Amino acid sequence: MTSYLDELFGLTGRTAVVTGGSSGIGRAMALALGRAGARIVLVARREAPLVEVVAELRGHGVEAGSISADLADREAVKGAATAIIAEFGSPDILVNSAAVNLRPPLGELSDEVWDLTLAANLTAPFMLGQAFAPAMAARGWGRIVNVVSQQAFRAYGNSGAYGAAKAGLVGLTRSQAEAWSPQGVCCNAIAPGVVHTPLTDAVFADPTKVSVHTARTMIGRNGVPGDFAGCVVFLASNAGQAVTGQTLFVDGGYSAT
Repeated sequence: MTSYLDELFGLTGRTAVVTGGSSGIGRAMALALGRAGARIVLVARREAPLVEVVAELRGHGVEAGSISADLADREAVKGAATAIIAEFGSPDILVNSAAVNLRPPLGELSDEVWDLTLAANLTAPFMLGQAFAPAMAARGWGRIVNVVSQQAFRAYGNSGAYGAAKAGLVGLTRSQAEAWSPQGVCCNAIAPGVVHTPLTDAVFADPTKVSVHTARTMIGRNGVPGDFAGCVVFLASNAGQAVTGQTLFVDGGYSAT
């Protein structure tokens, strides 16, 4: 049984880059991929949380390292990609979970917020895909998992630049799948429901909003980061070898109501 599950879901010998891996959904995904056998490279802006998650991974016996970078800065993204390849080699798995979630009303949305949101949420995943996917394709195996949003598909809560960027990321996922799936690189997106992470602290500070979102789910609760552990391992492993260009909704039925 164990060897069969290892064949399906095991990631021993793989290297996974997880952006936004220092907290929230990204952290949960990084821990899951690491405990499934992958070597983990975290990319995020803040040093202290990166150090904490690397220590947590190593506590589970996972080989792990990190790169600090502001993914809203093109040159920083290029530098991070170069540093990853130099220090850890070309990765087999790329998980784009880092995001900026600024959502003023559209009439108050400034050029600066628009540019920052698109840069972090769409341009950085594009650039990292361009940096890593051709080598994955040349090896005949690779995985890209992009974390998107309900707001890529429906507008609520001042979707603004965030919804537009995440909708673009859904489209980018399909484009990546079209480009690289013939060479064994499966590219998919995961769409969370309403999940309590540092990005959604403001929502969860309002009990009325929490109750409204809870009532919309089919499982009777909002999301938690641990909901994404098995999903990312599936998409990143051999078990997902025929799944590409898709968006997997991990939302407790939120999108079905």
